[in-house]
Amino acid sequence: MDCKREFNGESNPTLGGEMQMEYFRMPTKLCMGEGSLKELEKIEAKKVFIICDPFMKSSGKVNLVSGILGMREIPYQIFDKVIPDPTLEVVSLAVKMVDEDTDTIIALGGGSAIDTAKVVRKIFEAAIEKKVQFIAIPTTSGTGSELTSFAVVSDKETKSKIPLIDFSLLPDIAILDCVFTASVPASITADTGIDVLTHALEAVASSKATDFTDANAYMAVELVFQYLKRAVEHGDDLCAREHMHNASALAGIAFNEASLGICHSMAHALGGFFHIPHGRANAILLPHVMEFNTIQSQNKETIQRYARLSRRMGFGNYDDISSVKSLIRQVQNLIKSVGIDSYINGMVDGEEYSKAMEKMAKLAVDDRCTVTNPVEVQVKDLEAIYAKLQRSCPWM
Repeated sequence: MDCKREFNGESNPTLGGEMQMEYFRMPTKLCMGEGSLKELEKIEAKKVFIICDPFMKSSGKVNLVSGILGMREIPYQIFDKVIPDPTLEVVSLAVKMVDEDTDTIIALGGGSAIDTAKVVRKIFEAAIEKKVQFIAIPTTSGTGSELTSFAVVSDKETKSKIPLIDFSLLPDIAILDCVFTASVPASITADTGIDVLTHALEAVASSKATDFTDANAYMAVELVFQYLKRAVEHGDDLCAREHMHNASALAGIAFNEASLGICHSMAHALGGFFHIPHGRANAILLPHVMEFNTIQSQNKETIQRYARLSRRMGFGNYDDISSVKSLIRQVQNLIKSVGIDSYINGMVDGEEYSKAMEKMAKLAVDDRCTVTNPVEVQVKDLEAIYAKLQRSCPWM
């Protein structure tokens, strides 16, 4: 973190100048590595409510969790109604099913299951007026939700995604066992992996970034570039899977404190309107957002931060602008190498998309992630970025 950011934009603070105190918190106990699911053999619980999607139940993966609970004679319920982009209705249904004597909630799944569990726990705790233990077991390497105070739920009526940010949403324990990720399809591995990259890159550029968030974000970027393509092409490579699981967690730690930016704001709106998977929406938007926050806006601080990362990654020892362009090209090359299209053509109806751009841009401007974007934005700026998703990008 440079002194300009550290001292509220004053590059030469006086002794009596007001300083902004910053924090870095990580209360979640993190258990990682193959076999880390055994942590469930140690937890104290009287009754458990497991939240997952239908596939976790039909595939038998939930049995890896319920089996340990059964062996320990801990009673449990299974709620398997989680859907992609979980809605307020799904959250409400889950809350109604939780037994009053439940003292532990376990989320098993991707970001949708974990986000659902976060909101269910928050509402349930308020209803019973006592603390409930929360354990998150991610089965994809993408959202980092197991280590963040963020959750996203969808409102079907307004076609919008509602990002929630509250420190109390953090799980008590996160278990990163790569055994759950080995069977994730290549396309989902690619989408979620680019979501990890987006988390890290937006954390680096965030107006709330610090040395501590940078350390986690930088390592996440390195791991994604080294292991994502390998995990996509060789799903049974547990080494690559484990490193991507770790990258997801590291990026989650980074953006939990630094927050995110307009790439996520715009992806929330795009996903809400057209049900494009969140990671894929981020992948299509990311190079354009990076260009807007640097080359187009001429924001010196963001240019310097991305140039520093570019040099660290070995993408170029050039002047700052050239280094940033090199970083953006490498990001675009990685996205292409894992089979993700650069443009939205074919994913949406062109006419409907054009009509929705202004509405999506307005939602994105008001999104909580926009607050920490390094460049202030207006609706017209985001409309212009949405428009670029339908045509080639001249600066590349």
